[in-house]
Amino acid sequence: MTTTQLRWIVRTAVAGVMLAAISPLAFAQVRVITSGGFASPLKAALPEFEKSAGISVTVILGKSQGSGPDTIGAQLRSGVPADVVILSREGLNDLISENRIAPKSDVDLAKTPLGLAVRVGAPKPDVGTVETFKATLLRAKSITYPSSTTGIYMATKLFPQLGIARELAPKSTNAGVASVAKGDTEIAIQPVSELLHVPGTDFVGTIPEQIQYISVFSAARIAVSDKQEQAKQLVDFLASAKANDAIRNSGMEPLGRP
Repeated sequence: MTTTQLRWIVRTAVAGVMLAAISPLAFAQVRVITSGGFASPLKAALPEFEKSAGISVTVILGKSQGSGPDTIGAQLRSGVPADVVILSREGLNDLISENRIAPKSDVDLAKTPLGLAVRVGAPKPDVGTVETFKATLLRAKSITYPSSTTGIYMATKLFPQLGIARELAPKSTNAGVASVAKGDTEIAIQPVSELLHVPGTDFVGTIPEQIQYISVFSAARIAVSDKQEQAKQLVDFLASAKANDAIRNSGMEPLGRP
């Protein structure tokens, strides 16, 4: 064996020892299931977290509440692996009642009101008062709103309260704001965080305060996760001031630590 070969073997062995000594966190992966309401700030905040923590994050979308296999609860019950969930406080409370959440790991991250969006260039309707908002919905040819927490509020409380549930039913869908951008639906009513910065749409404004619904989005660790420490790092990051800009830029108000 030559001196050069020996040096190469020594360097390789040393490198291997150093690599093995690096914390396992540097190679950790965390799986997050998030509702659409927090998807935008999460996407914006993750690059800084992954770089600083050395933890890669895989994101899966799901609905906070409702029926169907795509709700976060249904995905967990079907065995979809996850370490962290981010969803409406109402949806998280459902998961807590099912004992799926690590005790005392839940934290409120942000809140956002309901708003309206139309296709880019379309006239922006008047939604400044309850009456003009009601008239706008009655005039619209088609409306989309979520089938999750806020949609449940609109379908079961708001529209019946306004006395227009029967008129809206035939022209309402859960197609999402993307259908407005395509011109398939005239108006989208969703949390503001789901409406801002959507290509092909214009944000109109929030619905009147008297009938407003403020969505609170919360995060928590999954009880059966084997990555509790890494999951806690992510939740702590999202609840810290480091994520505030990403949250505000998505039309939400941070609720975590200042």
